[in-house]
Amino acid sequence: MYRYDERDRTIIGERVAQFRGQTERYLAGELNEEQFLPLRLQNGLYIQRLAPMLRIAVPYGLLNSDQLRRLARISRDYDKGYAHFTTRQNLQFNWPRLEDVPEILAELAEVEMHAVQTSGNCIRNTTSDPYAGVARDEIADPRPYCELIRQWSTFHPEFAFLPRKFKIAVNGAKADRAAIRVHDIGVQIIERDGEIGFQVYVGGGQGRTPVIAELIRDFLPEQDLLSYLEAIVRVYNQLGRRDNKYKARIKILVKALGPEEFGRRVEREWEQIRDGADRLTPEALDWARAFFDAPDYARFDAAATESDLQAQADGDKAFARWLERNTFPHRVPGYRAVRLSTKPTGVPPGDVTDSQLEAIADLADRFSFGEARVTHDQNVVLADVQQDELQALWQAARKHGFATPNIGTLTDMICCPGGDFCSLANAKSIPVAEAIQRRFDDMDYLYDLGDLNLNISGCMNACGHHHVGHIGILGVDKKGEEFYQVQLGGSSSENASLGKVLGPSFSRAEVPDVIGTILNIYVEQRRPDELFLDTYQRIGLQPFKERVYAKA
Repeated sequence: MYRYDERDRTIIGERVAQFRGQTERYLAGELNEEQFLPLRLQNGLYIQRLAPMLRIAVPYGLLNSDQLRRLARISRDYDKGYAHFTTRQNLQFNWPRLEDVPEILAELAEVEMHAVQTSGNCIRNTTSDPYAGVARDEIADPRPYCELIRQWSTFHPEFAFLPRKFKIAVNGAKADRAAIRVHDIGVQIIERDGEIGFQVYVGGGQGRTPVIAELIRDFLPEQDLLSYLEAIVRVYNQLGRRDNKYKARIKILVKALGPEEFGRRVEREWEQIRDGADRLTPEALDWARAFFDAPDYARFDAAATESDLQAQADGDKAFARWLERNTFPHRVPGYRAVRLSTKPTGVPPGDVTDSQLEAIADLADRFSFGEARVTHDQNVVLADVQQDELQALWQAARKHGFATPNIGTLTDMICCPGGDFCSLANAKSIPVAEAIQRRFDDMDYLYDLGDLNLNISGCMNACGHHHVGHIGILGVDKKGEEFYQVQLGGSSSENASLGKVLGPSFSRAEVPDVIGTILNIYVEQRRPDELFLDTYQRIGLQPFKERVYAKA
């Protein structure tokens, strides 16, 4: 895990002092709202429906136990005692007082955290696979490259005011667990002829105009990563539209030029800079990798530990369920990664209390070398848990509400805060999520359905990633009333796809019944071992549409 050096501490300390002065001047009336707006956005501060919202950067989702405990304390002392994990692997406080924000930033700086570039038209937090470094299907650990991208992009003077916000994801495994095809830039690590390099995708995104990214380079040498990213962002910065924020994202530019022409322009720009300061030397790559050396794993007899674990599972059905759904194979024999679910029924997806943040820190210290990871789908991963400690971890997680065995099921949904908090939302998301949780709370039924992603957004900005949910729900406004549009067939995996709108929208009360009808059709139509997305792709939208609206 990257650790600040003296230069990092100085830069962040100076930023905290600077924003403290800016906030004091604003509160004293010396800065007006228009003048203060870009200053607060540069420090992750939004003004939401009911209160300010402060978004904290969690680089590629990594947190140590000291940071978790500090986030818990800040939540307790400066907020309402809870926080929210986001789909960019960050954390948000929804109720801080404006006058307290500089002090919050100062406390964060003490544990090597900040809110820089979590808002505004800049390069945002680079996201990645929550199983980075431990996944069996991993080609190379993406975290060193994420850190290099973070260092390159933070305070980059040329990219502080892009046409629009800009998001990068890096995936290092064969399976795409970073959703790279729906990012402004998606980087896939590959190995070719014994050499590590990258496939580079550009122009993906959701929002009002959802687009699947296009491949513009099939193999980029490892040393050229930053210079090539620089070329892409330069072309976008020069040509991206600034007259209309709805047409300002890079996906619009790539679509207008065509991916081939956009790629040619990037290549021309890159040829001018590829041998410059951004070229990664072997020393620079080794420097970044050194922060992510493997921990001191114990040695186990793999067969014996598997046998013991199976015996524990055979003796406890509840533990067996959790083991199947909430743990992930590890590359080191005798270990597994564990996903702590933040989604028990009745809790907004991604929300955690101050005491739960402290509990995660304790669990990380006890079971996973003091480290935790925020996931793309708003859960938390402990990546390095000994198999002989899984049952003890499960029992501890149950006490704190983290052991719901629903990972990958319908109720493990992605959900934005929606109209309960966000001033941009057309409708509330959290009550819809809870209604679905309560309607489909039978675990046997959920397991029979199999892997199924349901994503909910409160508006077209798509913070809940509804476009790429197997089932997506979008809040819409109809003459001042909240309604919900349903989409089917989306995916953010390596075979990414955008969902198709089922038809006219529904009232909030109708949504659980609509989802129930959709699931009934799937159960009736599926073939053996066929998941929801497979069935949808085979039979198409029409059978779902006919039944849902016939019933309506």
